[in-house]
Amino acid sequence: MKIKPTTLTLTAVCAVALGLTGCTASDGDSAESGITFWLQEDLPDRVAATEAIVAAFSEETGIDVEVVSVAEDQFSQLIISSAAAGDLPDVIGGISLPQVRTLSANELVDTDAVGTVIDNLDAATFSERAVELTSDGDVHLAVPSESWTQMLFYRTDLFEAAGLPVPDSYESILEAAETLNTGGMAGFVGATAPGDAFTEQTFEQIALGNDCQLVGDDGDVELDTEECVAAFEFYSDLTSNYSVPGAQDVNTTRATYFAGNAAMFIWSSFVLDELAGLRDDAKPSCAECASDPAFLANNTGVVTAIAGPNSDEPAQFGEITSWTITDGANTEDAQAFVEYMMGAGYEDWIAIAPEGKVPVRTGTSEDPTAFSEAWATLPAGVDVKAPLSDFYAPEVLEAVAAGPEDLARWGITQGQGTLLGALQGELPVSIAVNDVSQGGDPAAAAAKAAEAVRSIADSLQ
Repeated sequence: MKIKPTTLTLTAVCAVALGLTGCTASDGDSAESGITFWLQEDLPDRVAATEAIVAAFSEETGIDVEVVSVAEDQFSQLIISSAAAGDLPDVIGGISLPQVRTLSANELVDTDAVGTVIDNLDAATFSERAVELTSDGDVHLAVPSESWTQMLFYRTDLFEAAGLPVPDSYESILEAAETLNTGGMAGFVGATAPGDAFTEQTFEQIALGNDCQLVGDDGDVELDTEECVAAFEFYSDLTSNYSVPGAQDVNTTRATYFAGNAAMFIWSSFVLDELAGLRDDAKPSCAECASDPAFLANNTGVVTAIAGPNSDEPAQFGEITSWTITDGANTEDAQAFVEYMMGAGYEDWIAIAPEGKVPVRTGTSEDPTAFSEAWATLPAGVDVKAPLSDFYAPEVLEAVAAGPEDLARWGITQGQGTLLGALQGELPVSIAVNDVSQGGDPAAAAAKAAEAVRSIADSLQ
């Protein structure tokens, strides 16, 4: 599938992108003047920290780097517009696995340049799983950088008081949701907003736990199978009977748990510093949190892998974020930049948000565990800095650190990563999730989602 040109020019793109630090139309001198780097991040503190690392690179190498901050929800439109205008960035950082596949499907990746970077850094220093998920067979599509893990967070104090087991299966989650859904406390809160990638990510974890796959090994869409219908039924039960009213998204789910009004919620490891009260713009607001900002962190457990009744083993959802070099880039400078960000600048890079930047390059050839050992000691937070070990039990951080090796994702291991990337435009699964959360029939929702995915798959032929 080729990207279709649009009427949106690069000038218009610059006008709408969040936090641009200098987006300009190409003057044809990129090979002489350095590189343009798109950072898929728009939080000011993270952008500023990245710019500091980039400045150190430029000072050391003499290579100018133009940093362009791009919000996640604008990335697809910006890439389409820039590709149509013939003005792609040289390097893109912070891209997800579906986005890697989208770029590859549209022939926008310089796979030779990416492969050279991995060879220069030594592929053996990377997580095997991360390399597998960012490759198409033997062809490297991106340089895997870090991971975050999606987890079910639960109130250990409430579970212990009620004598409930760890909520690591459909059965135990439903038992806990029903038991704890009393008064002003919701048993569970999870994403249900339609057209929202976070909803699809949340459900993918639930689905994988019941061996519900997007596609089978033969490439056939499987969203309407018995396993998937059961997953929709389970999530429908949770969100319609034991949650809070209204469509829930990335902000409302966090806010409900932070207010002490939910016993369980699903979020990524990026919430760990906020849960500990280390960010002023996202502080826990529960009654106990006024006197003890770390109350929730001290009374929260995590489940990384969930098991359903149709699966032989639990599954864990997460994301690998990566660097890639685009087709037509200033290759030499782009390679030098990515190697720096994965080498001399790597510890500073993962230190920007260690709770959500678990290194998938564990070290160097000379010191194979240098980066993983450094990660364990890095302070998290924004307004207050402190190691996560000050707030969380060792088993919580061990689960986060082990995430990259156990990640499961729809489509990629079946050779259908391009389809996964294509779904990000329409997000049919999130629409189905919203339907069942409002009492819709799970079998009908699964069938409708499967048909939408088949239609998208046909368009890729």
